[in-house]
Amino acid sequence: MKKLMIAFIAATAISGCAQQTFKINNGIAVKPTNETKQTFFVHGIGQSQTIDAALVCGGADKVIRTEVQESGMDVFLRIITIGIYTPREARVYCAK
Repeated sequence: MKKLMIAFIAATAISGCAQQTFKINNGIAVKPTNETKQTFFVHGIGQSQTIDAALVCGGADKVIRTEVQESGMDVFLRIITIGIYTPREARVYCAK
């Protein structure tokens, strides 16, 4: 029973993810125009990375939404490295 509980907790921790979405303009975009893997170290304390969505889309009026996601594998890597390596994915969706 103890092994089953440990396996369940490990599977839950590994499969967890977080996603932040910011809708800027109305529109539908199925595929991201720009997808960037961002690397942070030591839990990202005092670090930032910037993507100029207006530059990517060719104007602020063409930006539909932006997303930042921490997938299950990103969480796994963060846990295994004890927070030394903290990857995330950033996406920009543009109107055509």
